[in-house]
Amino acid sequence: MKAALRAVEEAGAPPQENAEMLMEMAMGLQQKPKEVGDLHAAIGLYEKALDICPVEFSGLHARIQARLGTALMVTPSETTELLERARDMFQAALGVLNSDGAAEEIAEAEMNLGLALQNLAGVHKARIQDCIAAYQRSLRTFDKTKHPKEFAILQNNLATAFLSIPFSDERSKMREALAVQAFEEGLSVVTLIDQPSEYAMLQNNLGNALQYVSSSHRVENGFRALDAYDEALKVRTRRDTPGEYANTISNKANCLANLPDADGDPDMGNPENLTAAIALYREAKEIFEEFGDAEKAAAVGAAIEEIEADLDEMRTRRAH
Repeated sequence: MKAALRAVEEAGAPPQENAEMLMEMAMGLQQKPKEVGDLHAAIGLYEKALDICPVEFSGLHARIQARLGTALMVTPSETTELLERARDMFQAALGVLNSDGAAEEIAEAEMNLGLALQNLAGVHKARIQDCIAAYQRSLRTFDKTKHPKEFAILQNNLATAFLSIPFSDERSKMREALAVQAFEEGLSVVTLIDQPSEYAMLQNNLGNALQYVSSSHRVENGFRALDAYDEALKVRTRRDTPGEYANTISNKANCLANLPDADGDPDMGNPENLTAAIALYREAKEIFEEFGDAEKAAAVGAAIEEIEADLDEMRTRRAH
């Protein structure tokens, strides 16, 4: 960071050019951080760029604010202070960009604002409805034809936002249906070959949605969810993406544990699926422990104990 500031000072360029140079340096640090300190340094460079940006260059000032917001949003913190600052940066930037900005940069700022609001809504510091509105404004520009990747991400985020609303009223089934529809919309524009990461994310999350929607077709949805998880696992592997792989096999294990062994005969029970679920859970637990995720490892361990108890009870009933 000190070297970057020194380079700008020595360049002797006009303030607006120096501000732009600092923004680009910050973006470089942010895109490939080697440690959390790199993110903090990027934030410092963005803030310095804002300080030296002349008032009359309001568009540049807004773009720096939007970039600062993205850095604040991805920097780990034990409080919501950075997220709240990120929200404020996006809102301030949009106040200018909505008049002077390009359609794509407005849509990107709206998408990032939605994500900040969604994270804050999870801790009751924002309204999920405001998050959904931001995503929908972004979709006016990021359509499936010209911007398939952004469209897919927005559909995923929209769906998870719909599912995060408490299912306590008569509209809950409609929101569940909208969530499933959004995941499927996202999948209509990405492919396993061209956008593997987005494809796996959407398939995993579609599986989760199908598992938990309140429907009279619970078993049918469960088998559809298994297919979605298997699609995600074509991308998510233990070698390349161990954390995502562990999440997906945990989701698949939970799905298996709630499905009958025979699709057409639910009364036969599910000892085979329970046994397969335990194997997946054990592998996921091993990975979570390896990467120090004690909370997930404990949750998976509890699920294993519960399923083993169900299997013991099933064997006892059959013995009698």
